[in-house]
Amino acid sequence: MGAGRHGYREGMRLFNRTPAEVRAAVDPADRVLTHAEGPDGRVIATDRALYLSGTRLPWYQVDRGVWDEEGLTVLTTAGREHRARLPEPGRVPEVVRERVVASIVVSQYVPLDVRGGVRLVARRAEDDRMIWEFVFDAGLDPQDPGLRALAEQALEGVRRSFGI
Repeated sequence: MGAGRHGYREGMRLFNRTPAEVRAAVDPADRVLTHAEGPDGRVIATDRALYLSGTRLPWYQVDRGVWDEEGLTVLTTAGREHRARLPEPGRVPEVVRERVVASIVVSQYVPLDVRGGVRLVARRAEDDRMIWEFVFDAGLDPQDPGLRALAEQALEGVRRSFGI
C-alpha cells in the first residue's frame, strides 16, 4: 500500500512539473504557480511576482489586472501599464486575481473634506514590510499639501486602528 501511494505521488509530481525553461525564467526564490505563452512572450505567475515577457512585477506593485479577449493589461501601483496578448491564458487570470487580492492587507476609504476622500491601501512586500499608498478620489490633486496632510493624518488613524 505504501509503495503504491508513493508511486502515485511521484506520478502526480511528474504530471504537474513546470518546464525547465519556465523555472529558469524566474527568480530562484519564486515558486511557479502557472504560466501561459502568447505572441508577446511568456506570462508566468509565481507566489511572489508576475513575469510579463521578462519583466518581474512583485505582487505588491500590481494594482490590478484587466482581461479582455486579447489578453492581459496590468496596471501597477506606480501608474504604469503592461500589456500581454494571451489567446489561451489557462489559469493565469484566476491566479493573478488571487495573488493581487492576497497582497492587500488593508484597504480603507477615508473622507478628507467636502471635495472627496482617499483610499488607504497597505500591501505586503516580499520582505514582509507594509507598503502604504494613497489613492485619491478623481479630481483631487495628490500633490496638494493640504490634502496630503489630511491623508497622512487619516493614515495614522487607520494604522492605529489596525495595529500596523
